[in-house]
Amino acid sequence: MSAASAISLNPTLSQRLAGLDQAQRLRIGLGLLVFIAIGVIGLMMGRQAEWRVLFANLADKDGGAIVSQLSQMNVPYQYAAGGNTILVPADKVYDTRLRLASQGLPKGSVAGFEMMDANRFGMTQFQERLAFQRGLEGELTRSIQALSSVQNARVHLALPNQNGFFREQQKPSASVLVSLNAGHTLDHSQLAGIIHLVSSSVPEMNANAVTVLDDSGKLLSTPPDGANGSAGDAQQLQYVQQLEQLYSRRILDILEPVVGAGNVKAQVSAELDFSQTESTSESHKPNQTPDTIAIRSQQTSETGNTSAGAGLPSGVPGATSNQPPGASSAPINGAAQTLAATTVAPAANGNARRESIVNYEVDKTVKVVRGGTGSVKRLSVAVVLNNQSVTDAKGKTTSTPLTDQQIEKMTALVRETVGFNKDRGDSVNLMNAPFAREKVVMTDVPFWKQAELQDLVRSSAWPVGTFLFGTLVLLGFIRPALKVLAQSQPLLSRAHQLDAV
Repeated sequence: MSAASAISLNPTLSQRLAGLDQAQRLRIGLGLLVFIAIGVIGLMMGRQAEWRVLFANLADKDGGAIVSQLSQMNVPYQYAAGGNTILVPADKVYDTRLRLASQGLPKGSVAGFEMMDANRFGMTQFQERLAFQRGLEGELTRSIQALSSVQNARVHLALPNQNGFFREQQKPSASVLVSLNAGHTLDHSQLAGIIHLVSSSVPEMNANAVTVLDDSGKLLSTPPDGANGSAGDAQQLQYVQQLEQLYSRRILDILEPVVGAGNVKAQVSAELDFSQTESTSESHKPNQTPDTIAIRSQQTSETGNTSAGAGLPSGVPGATSNQPPGASSAPINGAAQTLAATTVAPAANGNARRESIVNYEVDKTVKVVRGGTGSVKRLSVAVVLNNQSVTDAKGKTTSTPLTDQQIEKMTALVRETVGFNKDRGDSVNLMNAPFAREKVVMTDVPFWKQAELQDLVRSSAWPVGTFLFGTLVLLGFIRPALKVLAQSQPLLSRAHQLDAV
């Protein structure tokens, strides 16, 4: 046998393809092209990240702020739905949302007075009033959202129609719904500022007509006078709760290092006095000595006739009694007689009267005491301690109750911590008892419902699907063609053998 015949016994691939008809060659070519395309697409999709929706229905302002932050955080993003939806890789959705939420994004779109710029021709008076009201609500919402404690806010205004009859005028009112940031509260001054802001922005609106609520439906503003007889009780109750939590925290801080965390429970009930009292007292000192007294005023008066009394006629009327008086015998510049205070002393030859009035200063002390509100009237403290755990040499742990001496020492610590006052009627009760431990029930989750398995299936769905589709193409198009090639090989070999003979 020659070399040509030996070569003909092993036909090449081109010779095999030449022995097939046109339909078979077209099937083989189409199958190879589809298989290569599937491989390329699978490789590209395997490398491409899965995109998820980060935020949808965004306003232009919020979308721009979010895109700016994503660029700074080096997070890839895509647009969808005309730019109102932002997509990010699936493995970065939750982390990106939390990081943007810490910066207060998205804030939401609030329209203000710029709505008045889009007034169209032919608007009715009602539409103009409604547009003005919506614009005013938007401006107030923006101002309230500018507060650091407020995350979101909504303002509802009730603006009645004005008429020409004064007695039928209705006053406007407003309602404000605020959503606070986590861990933030509005104090009394901030709440009063919001109420004053809204009432000052609307003409003829009274501050009592503004109602402020939080997102849980709790009334934050004080109701108008007469609407609730216990005005201010909410603030007093909040103060009492804060004081009770403070005392409970002190007890836990002093006992947990001794008995361990979770082995002590404390409750404090405080009775406070919120009444405002004012007392006035007036006191006088006792009489002082004559050397230390102070004279306030002094008045002296004298009446009578002491010098001419001796020459006056006396006795039985007649010639003798009508005689003129004789010469005076008393010295003109003699010493005056000493008279006592408030004294009436008749003279020897006549009548004389002297009165002396002296007013002394009296010591007087006026004391005004105003009692403060929120003073503690009584404290009731209840503390429960868990049994102590003791581990022996073999490693066995047992629970034993506390001794009386330990309980007494801890009771003394609690009394010193809360400022125990026996005269005030305070009481401290400390009890030792074993704590009931809750049994944790473990529920067996089927393996096909486990989150890890679902994530694995979700991430491998595309590669596995691509592999199965490629296998289907391989078995449906390429394998039959290979069988045809294998069957055509003996025919070609026999044909070459005949030609060689």
